[in-house]
Order: sequence, then C-alpha cells, then structure tokens
Amino acid sequence: MAIDFSFPEEVEVIRTSIRNFIDEVVKPIEEAMDEDDRASVREGVIKMRTEAYERGLWLPHMPEAWGGMELDHVELAMISAEAARSRYGPFAINCQAPDEGNMHTLLKWGTDEQKDTYLRPMCEGRKFSCFAMTEPEVAGSDPTLIRTNAKLEGDTWVINGHKWFISGAHRANFAILIARTEDDPKIPQAANTAFIIDLPSEGWSEVREIHTMHGSSGHSEILIENLRVPDTRRLGGRGDGHRLGQSRLGPARLAHCMRWIGQAETALEMMVDRSTKRFSHGSYLSEKQGIQWMIADSTMELYQSKLMVLHAAYKIDNGEDFRSEVSMAKHFVANSLNRIIDRAIQVHGALGYSHDTPPAHMAQPARWARFADGADQIHQMRIGERTIKSFKERGTLHSALGGLPV
Repeated sequence: MAIDFSFPEEVEVIRTSIRNFIDEVVKPIEEAMDEDDRASVREGVIKMRTEAYERGLWLPHMPEAWGGMELDHVELAMISAEAARSRYGPFAINCQAPDEGNMHTLLKWGTDEQKDTYLRPMCEGRKFSCFAMTEPEVAGSDPTLIRTNAKLEGDTWVINGHKWFISGAHRANFAILIARTEDDPKIPQAANTAFIIDLPSEGWSEVREIHTMHGSSGHSEILIENLRVPDTRRLGGRGDGHRLGQSRLGPARLAHCMRWIGQAETALEMMVDRSTKRFSHGSYLSEKQGIQWMIADSTMELYQSKLMVLHAAYKIDNGEDFRSEVSMAKHFVANSLNRIIDRAIQVHGALGYSHDTPPAHMAQPARWARFADGADQIHQMRIGERTIKSFKERGTLHSALGGLPV
C-alpha cells in the first residue's frame, strides 16, 4: 500500500500562489482597514476579492463548471490552511463559512431552478447566505428537538419559530432553514425539512446580533412569525432535513478544521518569533527549557492536527465512511487551536493579552470552536459509541482507529 504525503506540482503552485496572495494583498489591505468603519471593511474586502478572482484563486471548493478550481478535500485542506493565515483569507477567495457549506448543499440537493437562482450568484460572489438550524429553547447539538414548525397550506408552507446564533444572517440574501414538518415520523431523524428563504421576507425578523466574548460577532437571533414560503423553495424531500443537515455539517466541520490549522500555525509562528527576540534573566526566551516545551507541545499538536485532517479528507474523497475521523479531527483541532493560541499569549506576556498583537484577537473567537458544529462532549460521545461498537462487532478497534494499516 502506497502512502504518499506529497502533492502534485500544480497543487504546490496553487499553495504558493495562495500564500503570496495572503502576504502581498490580503494582509496589507487588512492592516489598512478601519475595523470600526463598515464602509472601509467593505471597500477592503472588494479589493481582496477582485484580486483573488483576477489571480485565478477563486472558489477552490467548487467544480470548474461553476467557476471553481475543483480541488478535492485533501487539496482543499492545504489551500484553506494557507488562506486562514489571515481571518479575511477564506472570504477573499470565496470559501468562507457558512457560504462554503451552503454551496455544497445546494449543489447536491437543489433543483436546477434553485441552483440558477441561489447557487450561481453565490459562486459569482453576488449573494451571501446563512444556515438557520440552531434554536435557543433546545440543544443545538440535537436537531431532532427542533421546534420551528412548517405547516403546508395548499402549495405554501407557513413557518413559525425561533432561531439564534445564525452566522451571517445579518448580511445574507437568503437562508437555508430547517423546520419540523412531520408530526409523527417513523424515526426522529425524519421529522424535519429544509427550505430556502429569500431575505428580507415578511415574517422573518432579526431580533439582534448576539454580542459574544469578542463583541458583535455576526451571529443573529431570528424570530419567525407566519413566514410564507412556496413549496418550490423546499430543498430536498419532506423529512430530509436531518439528512441534508448532516451531509452538510460533516465536510463543513472538516473545513473549519482546515481554517483552524492556519490560525494555529500563525499563532505558533508568532510564539517562536517572540521567543527569539525577547531577552530576560540572562538569555532569550527561546533558550529557556520551559518555553521550548511550550513550543514543542504546540508543534506536536499542530502536526497531529494536520495528519488527522488529511486522513479525514482522504476518506471523504474516496467515498469512505468519514464520520468518526471528522469527529476526532474536529474535537482535537478545536482544542489544539485554543491551547496553541493560549501558549502564544503566555510567551508574549502582557503584550499578548492586549489588542496590540493578534493573539488576543485570536483567542476570543477560538473559544467558539469547541462547541460550533457539535460540542466537544457530543463528538466524544459519538467517538466512544463507535469505538465500543467496533469492538463488540469485530473484536477489534481497527475501524474505530481510522482503519489505518498500522
């Protein structure tokens, strides 16, 4: 069995191009933007996106027929990590959440008319979207508990409910919404259906942008009252909402991991750079064993993160069951990201705690990684269940450990 961790030359060229684009275009524009001025941010982002498109670094995750670069998941892992060296990087190349996951969802589940109306303008950078599933009254990690309901009246659905932490809703041109449509399903996972909601729409009210640890975060609370949606805007079949959501969230979780790896590597680079320049008690920090251990721990965790993501991406590309591998990667990478950023702050001292350096800005949104797209404990529970099942059914843990040949 051949195990090859190298990439074809043409993919390495793309990696280098992405890195140069981030260093030459995105970071200088980002540094010049006034984060408190939306007009300044908008102007900067338009410049980034225009340059990305002109350089052919646009839509890496989508097929060429839709204007994309048609990279597979393994290749995309490398590209996403490079792009995420700036928080604007994924957005600049039109590969940001939640749009990236919604593009895949529309491509797989949408009708031809829905693709032309919603997917194409997203691919062209003319429309943005959100994914409305999470609700404040029930556990976000268990979509079978969703209370938002849709009732069919003739050929129109009337939807009522309450959503929150809906990422990107404030700027979205449409939403993919999950609502309960079946009162007595054969299984709990067959109760929900997905709908496409044009925004703005009568009956869809943005209550607020939820303020989090790092301020206004782009996550909205939504109240839905007698929202009327034609049946032509149903996405997939009745009762398919859970399957649609899970088919979206699996690869989307891995896409988050790809971006988190880029952020973690940036934090590690800053940690090492600081340690080689800060002099204290007779030597540079980089010469002190305690600091070397922090750097070593971060290096090992980042290495493990990359291997886990690459293997999970490999399984997706080869049509294999990837659920356990994605759960393990999501849990491990999210926690590694937080630990690596925290060590970077520690090595920077008080400077790292201030907003004068990036680590402080990175730490607050990184905390979100441990519960977004499934909390740590949910993934641990699923990993444990699959490990026990593997042992009971086969007398071995081989499949639970990724089916690796070692």
